[in-house]
Amino acid sequence: MNAAPAVGPVLGLVLLALACLAALLVRLGGLGLSREVLVAAARATVQLAVVSLLIAAVLRSAGWTAVFVTGMVVVAAATSGRRVTGTVRGGAWWTLVPIAAGVAPVLALLMATRLVPARPVAVLPIAGILIGGAMTVTALTGRRALDELRTRRGEYEGGLALGLMPRDAALEVCRPAAALALVPAVDQTRTVGLVTLPGAFVGVLLGGSDPVEAGATQLLVLIGLLAIESAAALITLELVATGRLTAG
Repeated sequence: MNAAPAVGPVLGLVLLALACLAALLVRLGGLGLSREVLVAAARATVQLAVVSLLIAAVLRSAGWTAVFVTGMVVVAAATSGRRVTGTVRGGAWWTLVPIAAGVAPVLALLMATRLVPARPVAVLPIAGILIGGAMTVTALTGRRALDELRTRRGEYEGGLALGLMPRDAALEVCRPAAALALVPAVDQTRTVGLVTLPGAFVGVLLGGSDPVEAGATQLLVLIGLLAIESAAALITLELVATGRLTAG
């Protein structure tokens, strides 16, 4: 039995209603992001439509899959860089470092041990989940670290006055930002199966595998994300502390 929603007018109307509801709630709450909510929903619709048309061709070739994954990393870096610095130029591209440095070794380990088969249909979705996690924690760590340095400028200057090097003084002020950025990943891992059934579990289950295989796949993804996001958060913190990532 196919568990996917039927593609048609009803799906379109429901999606439109949900997007409008989200934008209305944000507007009524005075959060100032109603336009961004609608734009995000529209972009997601267009992007997934295009990807759905391309994915079949991409999955026929390991080379095209590698190109696609590389493109995902670039888009992730651009997105997190813009969130951190307010632009996609210059120093914003330092966000490539934490994303790539976090994802590459973990994905290589999973493929080398054959826990993720070296087949496009297996590699692409796992890579997407891992890259997405690295992107999110990079953006959160960078933004929060810069906010801490701005709002606690006096503490930073006090550290300098006490003889700390600029990097060390910055780390003393903004290190808590990295800890906060990791809270969602830790909470998601801690409550998996009790509060949520994440995407990898549901996807494998709907693909016809038994619940034990689905659970093993999800566990691999979640703990892999913990390693990736920890590395990405620490590298991003270092980039902020050394002045490579700055507000635009």
